Amino acid sequence: MNRRHDIDALRVIAFAFLILYHIGMLYVTEWGWHIKSSYLYESLQLPMLFMNRWRMDLIFLISGMAAAFVLKPGQTGHFLALRSGRLLLPLTVGILVVVPVQPYVQGVTNGVVEPGFLSFLAEYYSARRWPENAFDGWQHGYTWNHLWYLAYLWVYTLWLAALLPALRSRWGRRLTEGFANLRGAALLLLPALPLLLYSLTLQPRFPDNGDFIHDWYRNAVYFTVFLYGFVIARHAGFWQEALRMRKTALASALGLFVVYAIARHDLPDEIPYWHEVLIVSLRNFYVWAMLLAILGWAHAILNRPFAWLPRANEAVYPWYMLHQSLIVLIAYGLVPLKLGGFWEALLVTTGTLAGCWLLHEYVIRRSDWLRPLFGLKREQSEPSPLRMALYGVGSFFSLVAFVLLQSA
Repeated sequence: MNRRHDIDALRVIAFAFLILYHIGMLYVTEWGWHIKSSYLYESLQLPMLFMNRWRMDLIFLISGMAAAFVLKPGQTGHFLALRSGRLLLPLTVGILVVVPVQPYVQGVTNGVVEPGFLSFLAEYYSARRWPENAFDGWQHGYTWNHLWYLAYLWVYTLWLAALLPALRSRWGRRLTEGFANLRGAALLLLPALPLLLYSLTLQPRFPDNGDFIHDWYRNAVYFTVFLYGFVIARHAGFWQEALRMRKTALASALGLFVVYAIARHDLPDEIPYWHEVLIVSLRNFYVWAMLLAILGWAHAILNRPFAWLPRANEAVYPWYMLHQSLIVLIAYGLVPLKLGGFWEALLVTTGTLAGCWLLHEYVIRRSDWLRPLFGLKREQSEPSPLRMALYGVGSFFSLVAFVLLQSA
């Protein structure tokens, strides 16, 4: 099967929007983050809300598609070994090397951590319990912050492998074919129903706290859209229907978002249950309609071999790992200078992009030993048995770190 350039391009665009979204978190009013600017804008809330509802759903949907293209029949073990190496090793490196500047800045900003990064690191690596609300993840002693996606994706990959016999059974094939063959209004509405069910049953009991073991609402949502991506990736009929419905899906998504934004605007502390159901219903139908629109439009305009795409696609992983620490670090230096909202945002944005580009282009991608630590393949197309063994050993110790982080 020819390479799907639209999926590659969509992956690049999704993570680019993620970087812009995290920069926006510095400036949006009333939304807490690791550090906040002195210049806050209420006008950012609506566009941030527009993206917030589906941004991670889209990334997990794309991740499911990627798994479908990488997983070859009869090679599940090989697939799991490679995916473990490419997810857990960067997760461990990220937790130990890339992320610590974020809790440091947040702790200093909150007045709980004493200035002095090296002394902070000495305590941070001991995984001691920090004072309450010192930084996000203070309960565990250390945090993965934005790298939570890697941990969740690794577990979903294991779940997918465990489900493969069921998915390939006669019943499983009928179920997946039925989903991929949805057409018209059924495709626009039915895939949103499981997401709505999770919102009504799981979300009230399992709030979003970044703790995988107790995060069953987000697990249900993200694993479901991950499976959606896995099922539709190679199904030509689905893509033709998404292409045909792209205008309808986009119009539906925009209309649903307008009603959703109105329904949740300026609410009192207590609202009737029917109003809660209305809001979550609008939200979930909006999310799926937007995802369907994005897939259809991407297939229409992005399925071509852009010259920039191979390099950009390679850059996604290290840029994803680096960007939030760079945003927080640069903002930590700039916020006290009171440069004005425009100049501060411009410097944070250009500094983050320049830092990601320089570190990826001139350090990470040019080092054969750094590449796998930031999720990149080595220069060799196929790893040797020795390297596969090292992947396995490294993944085992990464798994230990993952479990300790959750149980601390």
